[in-house]
Amino acid sequence: MPEMTIKDVERIESILSDAGFDYQLELEQGSIIVIGPSDIVASEVSLEFASQLLNWVKPRRLGRVFDSAGGFILPNSDLKAPDVSFVSRSRLPRSIRYFATLVPDLVVEVKSQSDHIKKLREKIKVYLDQGVQIAILIDPDTCLVEVYRPDASLQTLGNGDILTVPELLPEWELVVEELWPVIFEDEE
Repeated sequence: MPEMTIKDVERIESILSDAGFDYQLELEQGSIIVIGPSDIVASEVSLEFASQLLNWVKPRRLGRVFDSAGGFILPNSDLKAPDVSFVSRSRLPRSIRYFATLVPDLVVEVKSQSDHIKKLREKIKVYLDQGVQIAILIDPDTCLVEVYRPDASLQTLGNGDILTVPELLPEWELVVEELWPVIFEDEE
């Protein structure tokens, strides 16, 4: 099968859109990958992370925060849309109406119920190989957050820990326990 390109992704997205379908596509090593919807826990965790990040970044005008619909064309020609991503303002002073042809500074992947942790870790490695400065893998099943850096260091955080990324966002802190969905008690 011939290798697919960004133009092929655009063509297929257009055909699907015209037919009333709204699928998210990624391009990985010349193959088009259809991304299914996340389960609601993964969605809520992604939104919580993005909200806390955006609430820190925006008033300080530090850069841009994107959700899972924001596509990035990486140097290896893959088209990826991390669950959450951040690009510093010096690297993207203005948003464009197309995929960004750059590597985000920070990417976050949140494990969905149907995801395999090994595949997500492989995806994190690709991000780092392409130039991402910080890659974060969040696993709602284990309530753990893994922080990866290009020097191959791994930091694992759990409840009671605070996530920081001083190399990108000095003074920003995220309490890991705040990522998980609230459980409402019947008496409330």
